[in-house]
Amino acid sequence: MGTAYWWEKQLPQRLEQAARSGRLDDCLRYGEQLAALRWLGGLAPIEQGRCRRLKAAQLWKQGNWAEALRLQQQLVNSGASSSGDQQTLLRWQSQLESRARELYRAGDLEGALSVLTSLNAAHNAEGTALGDSLREDWNRNRWQKQRAEQLIPQKRWWEALDALNRIEHPWWKRHTEALRRQVEQGIEGLRDSNQREHDGHGGGLDSNVPEDRLNALITAKIARGMDDWQAFSSACRELGGKVVEAGPETACRR
Repeated sequence: MGTAYWWEKQLPQRLEQAARSGRLDDCLRYGEQLAALRWLGGLAPIEQGRCRRLKAAQLWKQGNWAEALRLQQQLVNSGASSSGDQQTLLRWQSQLESRARELYRAGDLEGALSVLTSLNAAHNAEGTALGDSLREDWNRNRWQKQRAEQLIPQKRWWEALDALNRIEHPWWKRHTEALRRQVEQGIEGLRDSNQREHDGHGGGLDSNVPEDRLNALITAKIARGMDDWQAFSSACRELGGKVVEAGPETACRR
């Protein structure tokens, strides 16, 4: 008991000396020891807060973000913090979140999740953490790419185009450009084939509704789950036309 009491009396002075000399690790250690022996009083919480503030800033500059945030949070929760300490904590958290989003948009999902781990925002049981949202968005974009890859060999061009149009992530858009070109060539091939068939049958069976509006409606309806033919027929009706068939030819005419 006597030794513990003596050490308790020594700690405040050692804590203050460590703080003044910039020995931040010693300062933090003495502060934790003193807190374990008694409730901090006098100058002890002020010096401990100063050490936490300086050490957190040091760790932040070194890129040890998780430990920096932990110390800064301890400081904010202590009686030795200021409004500036709270602002620093919020600023650091905001910077890390922005950094994670930048990495994600650049295609580095794992890097983004690593940054979010420092914020304890990579995952939670409810699946509502920012990291959970990024994973879900990433998988959704990847699935649309895979869907297009499955539809292209079947020459289901409009459905493949719909899948590609649903990709919103910049990285996935760049990495599906070749698929998009293939789909656009497939659609153009259909149009050329139809034109040749029309020419071979004397022409005349052309759609006379606005092509851009017809194509936009077809794409939207496929997105809602219709197959190519259902989408074409429904879009034609909406534009005031009707589907006209003559042998192998099909058109939407008013």
